[in-house]
Amino acid sequence: MLNIREVFASNLKKHRQVRGWSQAKLAEKTGTSAHYIGMLETKFKFPSSEMIHKLAIAMCIEPTELFLTEILPSTILKNSQKVAFENVGEAVNQFVSSFVAKKIKELDVECGKDGG
Repeated sequence: MLNIREVFASNLKKHRQVRGWSQAKLAEKTGTSAHYIGMLETKFKFPSSEMIHKLAIAMCIEPTELFLTEILPSTILKNSQKVAFENVGEAVNQFVSSFVAKKIKELDVECGKDGG
């Protein structure tokens, strides 16, 4: 017989790991503790519907994905793609910020030399 706690615990852990998150990171995003996330992943606790919703929102998935008996490779790929785009976006933002700051310093020096 299918054990809903086992399915939920396994899927929660898989989705968290696909994102490359620690239990602490997921806890931070859901306003709970890493200890609680660990208890969910080891089947010692089962979340309220409100917490299921928070977990799903944090991981950008539908709540039902936490209860699928088989996570399809396409779902894992989709979530991996989201993570990749998020990481690329962060890297681009850091690069642009650094580039702009450098250019501003160069202009400040240039303006100082020109007396302007």
